[in-house]
Amino acid sequence: MATPLGDKIRSLRKRKGYTLDKLAEMAESSKSYIWELENKDPPRPSADKIAKIAIALDVTPDYLITDSVLVEDATDTAFFRKYRSMDPGTKDKIRRMLDLIGDDE
Repeated sequence: MATPLGDKIRSLRKRKGYTLDKLAEMAESSKSYIWELENKDPPRPSADKIAKIAIALDVTPDYLITDSVLVEDATDTAFFRKYRSMDPGTKDKIRRMLDLIGDDE
């Protein structure tokens, strides 16, 4: 019996076009463990495993384990986390790209 956690992992994995093997590799886990998370109700996974899976899927751990966070919010949060760790030159390039794209509204 799948759980909300398993449903989210499967949905995000498929949306990204990842196989079980690919996600397992990215999350430093095994294919069978990812399958189990998606399809069964295993014992509570460790915070470390959830964090690695969230990073691989470009969402926050909060999105995976709670019902109240929207995927768009989780994706934005993951983007800003990456952005904050970028060097100033890369941040400047991203800001200039956004200026070129403009506002669609």
